[in-house]
Amino acid sequence: MRYFVGLLALAAVAVVAFIVVSKREPLKLTADRVLVEKSARRLTLLRDGRVLKTYAVALGSSPRGHKQQEGDGRTPEGVYQIDFHKPDSDFHLALHISYPNADDTGRAAARGVAPGGDIMIHGLRNGLGAIGAAHRLHDWTAGCIAVTNAEIEEIFRAVPDGTPIEIRP
Repeated sequence: MRYFVGLLALAAVAVVAFIVVSKREPLKLTADRVLVEKSARRLTLLRDGRVLKTYAVALGSSPRGHKQQEGDGRTPEGVYQIDFHKPDSDFHLALHISYPNADDTGRAAARGVAPGGDIMIHGLRNGLGAIGAAHRLHDWTAGCIAVTNAEIEEIFRAVPDGTPIEIRP
């Protein structure tokens, strides 16, 4: 009986959390900066130094350290730009990050490797949107920054091309 009551209580908490999250006010402002803090698994949209909204994220499968080369599973670190929106992504929607820059390319060339590319902020793989926030249980991307489909829709609208993005360790 205690087990059943515990499960019932857990289900009630999940339903309330879903209602609260699904009724959040949509973001109506435009960001002028994006900050990603890898160790906190957090993406923050800012305007004039003021926080507009924060999102929990999943990162590359090997998130520690700066991206060194194609296929290393790392999310880059540094200052880049959102250089274009990709509505036809394999993931719900995506914003492309301008990685690699000249320094990244030079470091990779000195090591005789390709720096990689196609680093994006994106939603869930098309057809898997029902996973929702559970995708954040572990880092799973190839080096990208992943959010839920509802979150990428909001970020997609709020972040124009050319917006600086800083990715911190």
